[in-house]
Amino acid sequence: MQTFGALDWIVIAIFAVILIGIIIWVVKQKQNDSADYFLGGRDATWIAIGASIFASNIGSEHLIGLAGAGASSGMAMAHWEIQGWMILILGWVFVPFYNRSMVYTMPEFLERRYNAQSRTILSVISLISYVLTKVAVTVYAGGLVFQQVFGIETLWGIDFFWIAAIGLVIITALYTIFGGMKSVLYTSVLQTPILLLGSLIIVVIGLRELGGWDKMMEITSAVVVNDYGDSMTNLIRSNNDPDFPWLGALIGSAIIGFWYWCTDQYIVQRVLSGKNLKESRRGTIFGAYLKLLPVFLFLIPGMIAFAIHQQSLADGGAGFLPYLRDGVANADAAFPTMVAKLLPAGVKGLVVCGILAALMSSLASLFNSSAMLFTIDFYKKIKPSTSEKKLVRIGQIATLVIVILGILWIPIMRSVGDVLYTYLQDVQSVLAPGIAAAFLLGVTWKRTSALGGMWGLISGLVIGSTRLVAKIYYTSTPEASGSTFKYLFYDLNWLFFCGWMFMFCIIVVIVVSFLTKAPEPAKIKGLVFGTATKDELKETRASWNHWDVIHTVIILGFTVAFYWYFW
Repeated sequence: MQTFGALDWIVIAIFAVILIGIIIWVVKQKQNDSADYFLGGRDATWIAIGASIFASNIGSEHLIGLAGAGASSGMAMAHWEIQGWMILILGWVFVPFYNRSMVYTMPEFLERRYNAQSRTILSVISLISYVLTKVAVTVYAGGLVFQQVFGIETLWGIDFFWIAAIGLVIITALYTIFGGMKSVLYTSVLQTPILLLGSLIIVVIGLRELGGWDKMMEITSAVVVNDYGDSMTNLIRSNNDPDFPWLGALIGSAIIGFWYWCTDQYIVQRVLSGKNLKESRRGTIFGAYLKLLPVFLFLIPGMIAFAIHQQSLADGGAGFLPYLRDGVANADAAFPTMVAKLLPAGVKGLVVCGILAALMSSLASLFNSSAMLFTIDFYKKIKPSTSEKKLVRIGQIATLVIVILGILWIPIMRSVGDVLYTYLQDVQSVLAPGIAAAFLLGVTWKRTSALGGMWGLISGLVIGSTRLVAKIYYTSTPEASGSTFKYLFYDLNWLFFCGWMFMFCIIVVIVVSFLTKAPEPAKIKGLVFGTATKDELKETRASWNHWDVIHTVIILGFTVAFYWYFW
């Protein structure tokens, strides 16, 4: 194994100095009001928006989870990662509505479209999910990555996992608290190219170590993953596959993707910071291009690590990946193991900077979005006369509280410690349907009533919570007898459950809407298809040209080609 040398530390030090320089510059910028602090003054360009969308998305679930999924199940999780086309829907369809409403948060948009209760429900769901899933998972995985990469078990008598995890949180929290959204946007412009370069180096060196792309495809295509003849390289698997049936994967990934890319505060906040409609849309197109890369930069390295492991065993070696206590190869360690074992001095430092960049950018975005949800959707609502400077201060305090809650949740996350990417997608699969139904019908159907949208959210929350509680109960009680409830809320494949849950929530919204009063035309003006004024339509049309269309077609064409190749 290559050791972590002086040259690597010098590279990390240079990265840290540049990062600190950017943060100091951002902190010195005047942030007089909440728009400056939370949305960067709404003057971001398409490069900053696209880079921030990508850097915010790429977190521990990719560095650990996606590479781990590649090492354990091959291409199955690629449905979630080849979703540049979904970011295009955000840019082309939803950005004009969000732009016209001039909202700060997605719950605020739901209040404009539906009612105050809908805003509160979405705010609560978002805040809880951020602390329990995204913050905790990112911090947990950060500690795990650096423990593997540096090869340090303890430091000063303390488990190095905790030093790495809490250090990561404190550094990120400091620049997010003082710099706000601008620090998230401008550090992303630095972090994104480093992350891309570092991951590309891993792929190239990994393939060279293995013997090339064809060798990886040969080894992984020979590994059968189910009883129906599908291999690790198959993206479309038998509909009887217990984990990733093709119909469930296509429907489930689309629902989760729609919720995440088009309605989640975490992502949409990057777009709301654009200086105008044109910059926001082009930011999503740039982000969509970048989103085509994670499959190759994170999932493929997992498959490469698996192939090197298999090749080592076939040659009589001990394998490449570390082993768990039960003797099974640790798939989640695929990416950090490749960093630790394959990279030369200096290059390893660069890749560690990329890992740091990904984790810090994800955490910074989470902290900023969570603080904004609390400040705008709770505090300002209760005390509407609060001064702008005080709102910024409340946002900083809220960030600190979320940091503390995230750290307190790590021990529980550490006890879970299963394949992280699957865990995260499983939780998101029950969060997404109700929210997706409320937003989709809210902007496409004028007749959707306030109570219809609200009850769509409530039904999603109740069904999703039931599924999660049932999963915890039946997992710990394997002797429980079969029943219709157990089949629906535990045995039914998670992707099919997501699809049926989405359909149920859609039906709830439609039925309740027909049974309740239709919204007043004035209330939904500019917020639903067919309600925009001529001036608004003219503004939207002026915000794009033939180049935007050409780039959109290229992204869609690449997506189709990817599905064809890995079919």
